[in-house]
Amino acid sequence: MPPGIPSSIYLASASPRRHELLLQIGVNHEVLKVPAPPGEDEPRHPGEAAHVYVQRTAMDKAVQAVQYIKTRSLPEKMVLAADTCVILDGQVLGKPLNDSDTARILGLLSGTVHEVHTAVVLAWQGKYFTDVSITQVRMKTLSAGEIDWYCESGEANGKAGAYGIQGLASVFIEHISGSYSGVMGLPLFETSRLLQHAYSASA
Repeated sequence: MPPGIPSSIYLASASPRRHELLLQIGVNHEVLKVPAPPGEDEPRHPGEAAHVYVQRTAMDKAVQAVQYIKTRSLPEKMVLAADTCVILDGQVLGKPLNDSDTARILGLLSGTVHEVHTAVVLAWQGKYFTDVSITQVRMKTLSAGEIDWYCESGEANGKAGAYGIQGLASVFIEHISGSYSGVMGLPLFETSRLLQHAYSASA
């Protein structure tokens, strides 16, 4: 594992991509399956700016995970939480509800430059350490056939902005400026830096 980080942490996310990304950089972790709170999934507060929303949501996940650990009397470890949002002109484009919603979202992103914000929160010893990755992504102009093809693949299910850059949608992406792993769901540079900072602060 990278020097200067704990031997094991909790990952407060069911995302297989975040799990794989941590494995990629050798961070030992245990996936913490925290039950979702009742009500709407990741609701946005009225008038809340998109960049504030993604950071608050990541923080909420970290807080919920810490409370879950306490109520279950689980061993204390650092807790890593994250949230990813695709933002176009200040509008958060969330996970698609169905194929028609996927087509709608891809139609909005087609031929544009949008931003992918991934906020990372690390909870440890009563403190919360935060960072955020912002990446600009330029998507080609999509034909109706390309949108239909992607909808039929089913790959958009559960993905912010209705696409996964690491999969079939990679052929739609002309250029990115920022963190590729951040677009996937966990910016590895920022995550590693946060782990090292929190670990050294507690040493």
